[in-house]
Amino acid sequence: MASMTDVIFLLLIFFMITSTVVSPNAIKVLLPQGKQQTSAKPLTRVIIDKELQLFVAFGNEQEEAIEPDRLTPFLQACAEKEPDMYVALYADESVPYREIVKVLNIANENHFKMVLATRPPEKKQP
Repeated sequence: MASMTDVIFLLLIFFMITSTVVSPNAIKVLLPQGKQQTSAKPLTRVIIDKELQLFVAFGNEQEEAIEPDRLTPFLQACAEKEPDMYVALYADESVPYREIVKVLNIANENHFKMVLATRPPEKKQP
């Protein structure tokens, strides 16, 4: 018979795994000031705000503005520091899909592991 600790541990693992799964059908993206996700590997953050400005940060560093043509070299430099890094994309929900695809293409071309940051679904009021 499983103890309460085992059940809690299994639930914790379940929520850790499912919190990083991205559903392409009904994704709600995080605003830039959303909570920072944690990862076992250093996480590189790419943020697109509602004015389509790009901001980037590696690990615990402060986010800084970057020109779109500097994004690929920045991510490549981060990958040299930490080859197994994850790139988390935080995009305002008003950002056009084509802007998100540009970042996804850069990640794909360079074989970076990409995570789309989302916020939890809002609770419905009774």
